[in-house]
Amino acid sequence: MMMSESLIYAIIIIVYLAILILIGFITGRKTKSVEDFYIGGRQIGPWVTALSFVAAYFSSVVIIGGGGFGYMFGMSTLWIGAINVLLGCTVCWIVLGPRIRKFTQRLNTMTIPGFFGERYKSNFALMFSAIIIVLFMIFYNVSILKGMGHIFEVLMNIPYAYGILLAGVIILFYVSIGGYLAVVWTSFIQAWVMGIGLIVLTIFSIKAIGGIGPANQALEAINPGLINTPGVWGWPGLISFALIVSFGVWGMPQLVVRFYSLKNLKVLKIGTVIATIGTCMALLPYFNGAIARVLCPGLQNPDLAIPTLAKNVLSPFGSAIVLAGVVAAGMSTFASVLIILSSSMIQDIAKKGLKKKLAKGKSLLYSKIASIIIGIVSLIIAFNPPALVLTLTAFAWAVIASTTLWPILFGIYWKKATKMGCIISMVGGFITALGWMVIGKPFGIHGFIPGIIVGLILMILVSLFTPGFSKEHIEKIWG
Repeated sequence: MMMSESLIYAIIIIVYLAILILIGFITGRKTKSVEDFYIGGRQIGPWVTALSFVAAYFSSVVIIGGGGFGYMFGMSTLWIGAINVLLGCTVCWIVLGPRIRKFTQRLNTMTIPGFFGERYKSNFALMFSAIIIVLFMIFYNVSILKGMGHIFEVLMNIPYAYGILLAGVIILFYVSIGGYLAVVWTSFIQAWVMGIGLIVLTIFSIKAIGGIGPANQALEAINPGLINTPGVWGWPGLISFALIVSFGVWGMPQLVVRFYSLKNLKVLKIGTVIATIGTCMALLPYFNGAIARVLCPGLQNPDLAIPTLAKNVLSPFGSAIVLAGVVAAGMSTFASVLIILSSSMIQDIAKKGLKKKLAKGKSLLYSKIASIIIGIVSLIIAFNPPALVLTLTAFAWAVIASTTLWPILFGIYWKKATKMGCIISMVGGFITALGWMVIGKPFGIHGFIPGIIVGLILMILVSLFTPGFSKEHIEKIWG
């Protein structure tokens, strides 16, 4: 007797979720301190760090949202994936990795806002960046849950609300128990599941449409712009979006924190190669989304392109692998963001910013409670989320990266970067990015572009005309 599709999906997902819960229990025993909870005690090796970076970078947002953009704009969106690999991963690991690891250990910081506070000797920079991260990362979390909800909805016929509730509760459990160790080890597994799912879908999608040549011919028949660059999207939209999800990564705390946790600098070289190979999977959602435009025409919601395509071209078992891959991607990123938000609330805002004295030995408990509260808030908002998945993500990334990117980069490369340069760059980049999007993204350019341009100019000019730091402070940072 053949098993039903729903039963196959259920068995695979239950087994997968059971593994994640087990990891939560195991890592929970090793999480003894706040440093363990937030950065794994700085003892993470190259394979786990690299693949957890990949899983956190290419969440369900990229699989679901990237498929949606591929469905709408065609093959030109492959450029986004290619730039993700080069700029968002390889160059990021080479430029940021070594110095972030060294400087944060010298300054004894576990968070991005904490780095700003120590590097620039500024409580305002610490508080402002922490508040921006908390507020806008919640939007990002909502987009991740939305992506997972759509997968459950299409492939398993589980109502959207039940799907996000199931995923959310499991994540909250293993994050609150195991902290960063649970996040990186589950993300390590999730990267493999995600990669296998995308490769399987790509192979069968190409087979179903008859090859890449026939796919391009069919897309051209729909609209020639679907196979050309910049195609129906246009240069402003394509370039600005590619930059925000690639260069914007450099200012995203849930990814930069991977460099904090490295065991030592030797693992960076190996990790860079592994992460680069892993991020090549970023091309696949956009490609499959474009194919779905031919094989699954007339979708009212482009975000449903990947799950609908999977259901059409794969067996129930194959669809279940894709389902597990998307759920894995979403869970890894959601869990990473929970750790970042918890650290921003407890370590940065409460402990350092507001100078709250936490009861001895209670910091770890408060961190776990904060993770649960933030997760619940994200779930509540996700029940009725706004916008397309990738649009929502780009909004959050633009604001956060415009606030943090230059203070991070100049903080580790330019000794003359000053306290006021950091503060004015943060505020100026934030206001510009947010304001640009509020007025409707003039000329089709995303708010990230004017945000980082203004932030860059302000960082340099203000630093040149304001007092720097003492020789002792610079030597403490640079060694």
